[in-house]
Amino acid sequence: MPDETPPPTTQKVDVPEGAWTQCPRCSETVYRRDVEDQLGVCPACGLHHRVSARTRIEQLCDPGTFEEFLPDLVSTDPLEFTDRVPYKERLRDVQKGTHQAEAIIIGKGFIRGRGVILGVMDPFFIMASMGAVVGEKVTAAIERAADQNLPLILVTASGGARMQEGMVSLVQMAKTSAALARLDEAHGLYIVVASDPTTAGVAASFASLGDVILAEPGAMIGFAGPRVIANTIKAELPEGFQTAEFMLEHGFVDRIVERKDLRREIARIIDYAGK
Repeated sequence: MPDETPPPTTQKVDVPEGAWTQCPRCSETVYRRDVEDQLGVCPACGLHHRVSARTRIEQLCDPGTFEEFLPDLVSTDPLEFTDRVPYKERLRDVQKGTHQAEAIIIGKGFIRGRGVILGVMDPFFIMASMGAVVGEKVTAAIERAADQNLPLILVTASGGARMQEGMVSLVQMAKTSAALARLDEAHGLYIVVASDPTTAGVAASFASLGDVILAEPGAMIGFAGPRVIANTIKAELPEGFQTAEFMLEHGFVDRIVERKDLRREIARIIDYAGK
């Protein structure tokens, strides 16, 4: 009898480029759409990937409710700074690549029907480093929250101060902290959502001054990098140092909240505070 076993197929399966991605933590190859459906969280190990500011706003705000403030405010080059690339050129490149004017977006929106002033840092814009414009936008968001008696929500994701602006960048720590003192005097509610990474000058200023500080699982939170600290104090650092879980255990974070639960948790805190 003739062999009726079908020959092996040689047809290649057409998989769209970028349809699959490998998780940097668990190394599992996962369908990109599954990651997107879970708001940028690995379905295999739960890693919370970094997401852009626009994506975060879409995840948090009720559809169609976000109204951006100061969208055209952009950085200048006060020091005429050049390292490998002139600062002006670096800004143009990252603005083109991210389609953002700066490293933070601020505006008014609604989260589960609750009106809020929302600021979201973009880790893909020079690591959301804080220069004069970031400091000005954070301060403007704080002042609007106080003037309109609305809760202030800031989602932090920053490598710290923007070295290309030198002292102009560093004074933003004091500027934003002073604005938050005025919000506190006005009995405003301030909620921080610390995402990966929340470090350096941002961690040392407005990211640590929330009435409630939430963090995403596994987020890096701290001031200097672990290697810098270890070399400075000449000591071995604790396991898990500078993770959200370590910070929760030591009282620097109030609660760790998975991304899918952030909207509900923020709304719950606003209701509890009577805002």
